[in-house]
Amino acid sequence: MTMRRAAFAIPGDITTPTGGYIYERRLLEALRAQGRDVRHLRLGTSFPDPTAEDMAEAIAQLRVLEPDRAVILDGFISATLDTDALAALHVPSVAMVHHPLALETGLEPERRDHLFRIERANLAHVDHVLVPSPATAAMLTGSYGVAGERITIARPGTVRPVRPRAPAAPPLILSVGIQHPRKGHDILLKALARITDLEWTAVIAGKVYDAGHAAVLARLHEDLGLGARVRLAGYVSDADLAELYAAASVFALATRYEGYGLVFDEALAHGLPIVSCRTGAVPDTVPEAAGHLVAPDDVEAFADALADLLRDGAGYDARAEAALSAGRDLPDWADTARAAGGVLDRI
Repeated sequence: MTMRRAAFAIPGDITTPTGGYIYERRLLEALRAQGRDVRHLRLGTSFPDPTAEDMAEAIAQLRVLEPDRAVILDGFISATLDTDALAALHVPSVAMVHHPLALETGLEPERRDHLFRIERANLAHVDHVLVPSPATAAMLTGSYGVAGERITIARPGTVRPVRPRAPAAPPLILSVGIQHPRKGHDILLKALARITDLEWTAVIAGKVYDAGHAAVLARLHEDLGLGARVRLAGYVSDADLAELYAAASVFALATRYEGYGLVFDEALAHGLPIVSCRTGAVPDTVPEAAGHLVAPDDVEAFADALADLLRDGAGYDARAEAALSAGRDLPDWADTARAAGGVLDRI
């Protein structure tokens, strides 16, 4: 069977170190590794709040695609492209929805309603939708009117660790996520402040995505008196991140919502017990035996879960083994590309 040619429309810099960009860059590479002709359409940086210029340029690029070339639309594009232009697309279309934009943390009600309405309207005009998790699929069928047969789950792949484990002493608690309110680093800092009687250090790694929130985190870190025990590392290179994973004993992310969360798979692949929140796709991604999931925004419960792993040696070992076992069964990016490529060939 001939593999259908495709284009992947992605706004901004594809090397941006966020989960969504990492997923799309890896998927683009894996689709090309299949031997498939996939063109990268570089669209304007202003999406999901496109300027008139970026909107016009995006529509122009889509209009000149060859009729036999399907297009995958990044979620910022599929959610906010002009609805009439999307309805008029002359090529098969696939939306790549990591999580609906209206679910972002901290939105004003009017903004949330606007994003919900335009994304719901736009998803009615694409031929198929790729999502990273069952939770996102359920959200789209339940609230956005997307029929289940129009959705395919393409779980992210995982790159296997090459650096051997070398746990630091005292135990290192590692959190990886951009400095954005949704990631809940404020909850993690407050939880850490409740367990200062225990031996540990912590690193929060992730680029500054929201400058105002980053300033809030820096002030909170100072106000809580966490000092050198907690490092707000900001962006770290892939090599430095690999070193942190190898040195860590616990992975912690107090997220308020995840459409998937690539970092959980990375933690599992490294055999790290996980403390996170029972929200979005997290319960589907983190096996129950591999850690503790608590309610979002519950500082006390999050602190108790961290303390349990640090105090209970036998319990820690069991959860670490469960994490490592789950990590061995994770798909790779070739598996993700097979799922996505199958959609391209049949729509």
